[in-house]
Amino acid sequence: MKKLAIILLVASSSCFAAEPSAEKQTEIRTMLKNMCSACHGENLKGAMGPALNSETLANKSDEMLIDTIYNGRKGTMMSSWKASMNKDEIGWLVSVLKSGK
Repeated sequence: MKKLAIILLVASSSCFAAEPSAEKQTEIRTMLKNMCSACHGENLKGAMGPALNSETLANKSDEMLIDTIYNGRKGTMMSSWKASMNKDEIGWLVSVLKSGK
């Protein structure tokens, strides 16, 4: 039983990446408001791109959302944001979007 607990803890450790600094969090929130809203609509309620609210994102895996933001989506307007955020920062953003905060 102890081995199983250790394995589960190690396997889930990627879910607990360090939060970005307060300054980077502010930068990401500003980028979300100013850049993402251009396609995802005012208040991120959807437009050319889908809504980015907790209800819409609830059934999407964190991994898929992180990959989409990091790499973009070919054949769509969704461009890559890896020049602006690393995967941990994107993971933080995904958790913020999914929580509705």
